[in-house]
Amino acid sequence: MKKLYTLFLLAIASVSFGQTIYSENMGTPTGTTLIPAYVAGTAPATFQNGAPIVYTGTGDVRITSASGGTSGTYNGASGGGNVYLTNTAGKYFQIDGINTSAFSSANIQMTFGYLTATFATVQVILEYSTDAAATTPTWTPITFANNTTAAWNLVSIPGGVLPSSNSLSLRFTQPAVAGQIRIDDIKIFNYNPACTLVLAAATGACDAVTFNIDTYTATIPFTGGGTGSYTITPSLGTVAGDNPGSVAAGNILINGIPEGTNLTVDVVSGVCSYQSVLTAPVCKPVNTLPYSEPFPYTAGNTLGSSQRWTNLNTGDDILAAAGSLSYNGYAATGNSVTFTGAGIDCFSPFTSTTTGTIYASFLVNVTDLSTMTATTPTTYFAGLTDAAKNYKGRLFITKSGTQYQFGLDAASTTTNLDATLRNAGDVQLVIMSYDFTTLTLKAWINPDLATFDVAVTLPTLSQVLTTAIADLGGFILRQDTATTTPTIIFDELRIDTTIGGILASNQVNAIAGLKVYPNPVSNGTLFIESDLNAAKTITVFDVLGKQVLNTTTSSNAVNVSQLNPGIYMVQITEEGNTATKKLVIR
Repeated sequence: MKKLYTLFLLAIASVSFGQTIYSENMGTPTGTTLIPAYVAGTAPATFQNGAPIVYTGTGDVRITSASGGTSGTYNGASGGGNVYLTNTAGKYFQIDGINTSAFSSANIQMTFGYLTATFATVQVILEYSTDAAATTPTWTPITFANNTTAAWNLVSIPGGVLPSSNSLSLRFTQPAVAGQIRIDDIKIFNYNPACTLVLAAATGACDAVTFNIDTYTATIPFTGGGTGSYTITPSLGTVAGDNPGSVAAGNILINGIPEGTNLTVDVVSGVCSYQSVLTAPVCKPVNTLPYSEPFPYTAGNTLGSSQRWTNLNTGDDILAAAGSLSYNGYAATGNSVTFTGAGIDCFSPFTSTTTGTIYASFLVNVTDLSTMTATTPTTYFAGLTDAAKNYKGRLFITKSGTQYQFGLDAASTTTNLDATLRNAGDVQLVIMSYDFTTLTLKAWINPDLATFDVAVTLPTLSQVLTTAIADLGGFILRQDTATTTPTIIFDELRIDTTIGGILASNQVNAIAGLKVYPNPVSNGTLFIESDLNAAKTITVFDVLGKQVLNTTTSSNAVNVSQLNPGIYMVQITEEGNTATKKLVIR
């Protein structure tokens, strides 16, 4: 099953002294792919390099245990795909067509990311050849410092080992039956001893954390400066901080980089060139409770690009879909999202909660079960997490003939399945809860909202945990594998500490006498009335989910003249009750 990559602020720097001769990060596969098939793939699910570089081998390319993830990291870890060799002695990965002829062997260096689960007994065999196309080629072993832990490591091959050749080949070979070996981020570069500047790993810090598109500042520490003249060229932002031409050690700063945009900085002095690559930090806020997500995003947009959700790994995206799901008594607005098979998991944080009860409700439509072909197709596709993104309560689905069943569990596998068989294409309402006092997970499937009472209505599924959940602070939508996750439409996520908080906005009388007019708005003033006419909090979101207006008013009039013409979602909260309406501005 696909592993969850716990997300944290990760800054990665890739430094080259002199000229990069060859670099390969293995692309981003959509699933396990044999090397010959991967060569024929399309970007990003293929190797970075094409002709004259040729890739062959009996291994495969995988997205699991990615470098830079939970399996460990190193400077320059790309975190996408990696070449995998295992279980069969002689499995190999070969690269032909590398040209190092313009450089002296003494200055040619190499690095590669390396992971072996059985580091004490099984290490990869690395060799080079300059006549790999010959009938009887000559392969020369390359020695290196073996891994000492079962985690990713950056292996360095010094100058004087690789030859100067216009037909250099590399080969990585599995030496024994047992063991798992992964290779990533192969880089060959020319090192010039006259280049003394050393760039440390870059870090990124958000300048602000709001529902708007914020900026961040990159910091690149350096040593070995103080001489020469340097040109610093970032892909975005403004250069500031210390000048490596006049300061021996300091920090290069790049200001004003938009969040979500990765950074590349080139530093050049004569024949010496250096590069620092930084993965953008996430500058998205925590959603406050009560949390209502009607997915008001333009159809086709990626969920992870919105301000309420963050991508946790790599693969195909969860996408916004046109239209809402419908369930009697549970009103829907905005759009919905859809996903299937393997791919990115999306995380949405909410106010961390440690006492009482957390409730989450949503609509789900499993539209196609045909992709569920695994022999054990039980998988979880949604779940409550703690603030650190660790699963605490999971909603499962398992195929049964042409129908399916739901399951509920705190663990990653379950036999706690609802006996009711459900049909593809039918909309289901799910209400999940966790009681911090009784340590109980519950799920109600398709309750009658007219009579629903959490104190009386028996849950469809429940589980008393032996280990208490310390906190809950996030919700995840999960894509498992191509053969276990069906095609799903997901809509109207609501989270709160009271059942009324998640159901009130779905009832006609959530805010008694609520009127929102005119709609469309053409004169810049929106009127919001209710029977109480008490103070109201008004929050407006655009189709990307970005908050564009937040105000509190005790009058009926709200000034929206600063908003551009378009479609918005307006969220109205009055004395603990919340309603969401679609708003059109002309």
